[in-house]
Amino acid sequence: IINKIHEEFDYLTFFSGEKVFDWEIPLQWEVEDAYIEHESGEKFCHLKENNLHLVGYSEPVDLILEKKDLISKIKFIKDYPEAIPYSTTYYKKDWGFCMAYDQYLKLPEGNYRCYIDSSLKPGQMKVMEILIPGRSDKEIFLSSYLCHPSMANNELSGPVLISEILTYIKKLKNRKYSYRCVLLPETIGSIAYLSRRLNTLKKNVICGFNVSCCGDERRYTHLKSRKGNTLADKSLSAALLGKENVYTKSFLERGSDERQYNSPGVDLPLCGFSKSKWDDYPEYHTSLDNLDL
Repeated sequence: IINKIHEEFDYLTFFSGEKVFDWEIPLQWEVEDAYIEHESGEKFCHLKENNLHLVGYSEPVDLILEKKDLISKIKFIKDYPEAIPYSTTYYKKDWGFCMAYDQYLKLPEGNYRCYIDSSLKPGQMKVMEILIPGRSDKEIFLSSYLCHPSMANNELSGPVLISEILTYIKKLKNRKYSYRCVLLPETIGSIAYLSRRLNTLKKNVICGFNVSCCGDERRYTHLKSRKGNTLADKSLSAALLGKENVYTKSFLERGSDERQYNSPGVDLPLCGFSKSKWDDYPEYHTSLDNLDL
């Protein structure tokens, strides 16, 4: 969809098993169907009703469990009983389901079939990259994610904002700086990207922003770089002057790709921008992080 708007995006491809620094590209996960079926025939946590019902990257299973044994494989949030949690198990072989606590309380006694038709096999991971040239080789860098299915603020807002920024940039007739943007899976994607582009980024990037969770209207968040005084930090602070509900967070409160871009030896002049920062709003990583939010 984004490629239809910005045809200049290209792809970097990484293959399962490929080393990216001291990380390794994992297997590709594909899933056809998943559900829990009570002995009465009633189904719960059906993937085809909501993909959040399945813990992401779950291994294939087809087995019968008593309810008391099934409970340990179900995730829910008591404090938000109507919300389906979003959960993954990327780096641990496991499986599980997610459901609203309200629905969990209604599970009848008896035996349940746990069915997950998934596969883990060698495949590929793609990173989207675009470079809009200016008069100078010096670059402004923007990064966001393509890895949280069905999350509106935590996922969709970043790529949508970057797309709008690119539309604006391309209309500028006399660009001084060049603009590089990437859309990638969080953590493993940025590490892989740095393994290919580190020298170019260190040479050219003068200012950068990790953009995520920028769709709500509760606050503005500046997540500082590790050094705290880069051009990105100063420009974002200036842009937020006069705004209400501005939250300035220390790099010690990091947890997203600003970690990778500020790692020792990488040291890109990049900070994070959000409205409500990830983990700072109650709908985070649940089905309530929807388009209404």
